[in-house]
Amino acid sequence: MRVNGEPFKSIWPEPDRSRVNIIDQTQLPHVFAVAHLRTLQEAAHAIKAMLVRGAPLIGVTAAYGLSLALQKDASDDGLRRASEILLATRPTAVNLQWALREMADKLLVLPQEQRAEAAWNHAGVLAEDDIRLCEAMGDHGLVLIEEIARRKQGERVNILTHCNAGWLATVDWGTATAPMYKAQEAGIPIHVYVDETRPRNQGASLTAWELGQHGVPHTVIVDNAGGHLMQHGLVDLVIVGTDRTTASGDVCNKIGTYLKALAAFDNDVPFYVCAPSPSIDFSISDGLRDIPIEERSPLEVTHLKGLTEDKRIETIRITPENSEALNYAFDVTPARLVTGLITERGTIAANAEALAKTFPDR
Repeated sequence: MRVNGEPFKSIWPEPDRSRVNIIDQTQLPHVFAVAHLRTLQEAAHAIKAMLVRGAPLIGVTAAYGLSLALQKDASDDGLRRASEILLATRPTAVNLQWALREMADKLLVLPQEQRAEAAWNHAGVLAEDDIRLCEAMGDHGLVLIEEIARRKQGERVNILTHCNAGWLATVDWGTATAPMYKAQEAGIPIHVYVDETRPRNQGASLTAWELGQHGVPHTVIVDNAGGHLMQHGLVDLVIVGTDRTTASGDVCNKIGTYLKALAAFDNDVPFYVCAPSPSIDFSISDGLRDIPIEERSPLEVTHLKGLTEDKRIETIRITPENSEALNYAFDVTPARLVTGLITERGTIAANAEALAKTFPDR
C-alpha cells in the first residue's frame, strides 16, 4: 500500500538478514517512523508493546523474530526457548501460535547449520502468503460491496469498521480494509465510518490514517455512535477483522466488536468478518469459554496521547487519580450475530459445517 504516495509494506527484511524493518505504529498518526529489529528481544518487545499489532502482522513478526534468534542459536533448545519468549508476548491472537508452529514444523527436520537461512526464507514465505490471503479476501468482499452498490443504483456504499484491520495490521492490503481498497480501485463510491476504538484508538489513529493515505472518504466516530448511525439507515454493512475465530464461527476481535454486532443485528445491517485461515482456531469451538482474553495496562484507559496545538506529542491523564480502570483488550461475538465470514476461499456462513467444508485440510 502507500505512504505519502510511496509503496510500503508494514514489515520488510534486509537482504543481508541483519535486521527486519517495521513501521512503529505507536507513533502514528502524527509521526511516521521506521523501527529496526535486530534481535529476538527486540522482536518480542515490538509485539508486546504494540509497535506491531494485528493478528496477521503479529504472526509474521514472530516468524522473523524466531529467525533472528536462530542466527545465534539454531539448536532444538534454542528454537524452543525463542518460541516460548515470543508466545508469551500476547495471548489472544492465534496467528502468533500458528506462525511459530509453521516455523517449527519447517525447521526441526533440518540440520542445525541450515536452520537460520531456512527460517529467514520461510518467514518471507509467510509474509507473502499473508498478502495473497488478504488480496483474495478483498476480491470476495468486493462482491458484497458491488451488490449493495447495484441495489443503491450508484449511490455511495456506507461501511462501518471497528479497530484497525487494515494493511497496518497485516503485511499488505489488510483484512477488513481489503474489500474497501478493492472497491475504490473499481470506482465504486464508498464512505467508511471509522470507530475511534478506545482505549488505544487504533481506529482514529491507524485506520483513519491509512484510509487517508489512499484517499478513501471516511469519518471518525466515537465508539458508541455506530448504533445510532445504523438506526438511521446510514450504514449499509459492517466489516471487521478477527484475532481468533473458532471452529464454530465465534469471533474474537477488539473490545467493542460485540456491541457493534448487536446493533447491526437489531437493525438488519449485514455484519461481516474478514477471517483468513491462519486466524481460525480449529482446535476450539466455544469462544466465550476457550479464548484467553488479554487484559492490558489500565494506563491505556486512564491516559491519552495526542498532538498539542504547538505540535508537541503529550500524554495526559483523563480520569481521577484514585479511580481504578479495567482494560480488556478483546471480546467475543457469537456466531449467531455474524452474517458471514469473508475468507480467502470465499464468503461463508459462520458455523461449524461451513468452516469444515471450506477448510477440510485444517
